Amino acid sequence: MNRTSPEVWIKPGAGTFGDDHHYAEERPAHIANVGGFWIDRHSVTNAQFASFVNDTGYVSDAEREGGNVFIATTAPVDLRQPSLWWRHEARASWRRPRGTDALAAEHDDHPVVQVTHRDALAYAAWSGQRLPTEPEWEWAAGGGQPPTATWPLAPDGMLLANVWLGEFPWKWVRKGTPTTMPVGSFPANFRGLFDMLGNVWEWTSDPWESRHGTQAHATQRQDGIDIVSSCCATTDTDVITVKGGSYLCAANYCARYRPSARHAQAAHEPTCHIGFRCARSGDELADPPEAERAVARS
Repeated sequence: MNRTSPEVWIKPGAGTFGDDHHYAEERPAHIANVGGFWIDRHSVTNAQFASFVNDTGYVSDAEREGGNVFIATTAPVDLRQPSLWWRHEARASWRRPRGTDALAAEHDDHPVVQVTHRDALAYAAWSGQRLPTEPEWEWAAGGGQPPTATWPLAPDGMLLANVWLGEFPWKWVRKGTPTTMPVGSFPANFRGLFDMLGNVWEWTSDPWESRHGTQAHATQRQDGIDIVSSCCATTDTDVITVKGGSYLCAANYCARYRPSARHAQAAHEPTCHIGFRCARSGDELADPPEAERAVARS
């Protein structure tokens, strides 16, 4: 195995998934059970993905075909037309997320982006892991608990995640420019996981369904415990569920920096704001080594 990221054990349990009060695709809110599983403490980083590439010689899809890059507008625009702020760049890849300068060493700990679903699956297989299912991801992100009323701000106004403050897609009121940040730049959630909300969207293993909770899942027996897993194979023509929101999510557009929020993404389309983290079936006493183990707080 080539596991490169500390993992957190997520205890099995039941919680409320979905949300009846926001976007239509998050409905219906429903109760579901999720088996225990391991999940990476943070998104896969550029340095970790580089280790995979160096070890295998893997060539990502964007390195062949390019990727999609966000370009801020100079004034308010029609938010029904994403083509006004997205551009395909032939040189964009995980090595050059914006299609221009190659990544510097200072970006080693940023989440890898410009990766397709196929790229994420390849990395997960190399690391001896898999991608989390949507229910697993949502359980790890929120545990069935809704975010606070002030989210993504703390009651004292402190920003709690890398999201857009201002008016999307033209007015960014934070310092610098809209982009990824190093993993762990903000406090971990109550399970000890970093950046489950904001920074980058994350691929799951589940094909997209227009209503929450309609994915075809099977409860399988592996390593002596029950786990929730996707029963559906994926191909490059699939549309996949991504979770978590990104640095491009704003209150006035795509306020999907919540555990129940979800988005449809073509499996073969890499962008500058989608990455992934890996999960693994097992039990609490199985690998990883003691130094890398962490038990999530209930």
